[in-house]
Amino acid sequence: MNRIDAILIDAGTGNLHSVHHALQALGYRIHVTSDPHDLQQGGRVILPGVGAFGAFMQGLKEHALDEVVREVFQRGDPLFGICVGMQAFFESSAESGDHPGLGLLPGRVVRFPAFNGLKIPHTGWNQLHFTHPSPLFTDLESGVYVYFNHSYFCDATPPDVIALTDYGLDYCSAVQHGNLFGVQFHPEKSQKVGRRVLENFFKI
Repeated sequence: MNRIDAILIDAGTGNLHSVHHALQALGYRIHVTSDPHDLQQGGRVILPGVGAFGAFMQGLKEHALDEVVREVFQRGDPLFGICVGMQAFFESSAESGDHPGLGLLPGRVVRFPAFNGLKIPHTGWNQLHFTHPSPLFTDLESGVYVYFNHSYFCDATPPDVIALTDYGLDYCSAVQHGNLFGVQFHPEKSQKVGRRVLENFFKI
């Protein structure tokens, strides 16, 4: 491959065009792939996900991408999960059954409880409240708004949580564990703040 800035994983379960377009608009050279061999060369890796957790994990396994993502993490290359891509980093999900995740982070993906006046899925703009400093949030202030669209959230352990969002409860909306980063929101739909988050990842 020619020199690239990041690999964008295609698990075959969702539309990657919005993320790919946003990265290209920022001037980054992106290689979209479902070939696990491409991830063995090193470099930044982005795991975007849409749709159901189980189908997403099945797509990773069918392309033999689950083990190679674990290898990326163990190798220490910057790894960034978006939406269901972040959820996949955890041990399991309760969405439509019980599905194992990649097991890179302790915790489980669970559905929002029913709260009076709050619709599920959680769709639209909401705030990030930073809990720990992270290079992912450089030049951003706690309380910024980003765009969400999800019915399930990550029940994560405090050391890995770098941002919380209030939607009936304070849930984990971003994580960091060493070289691993994840966001529940959609940076490609979050305008200026989302662009900053993406640019920050490429500086890590």
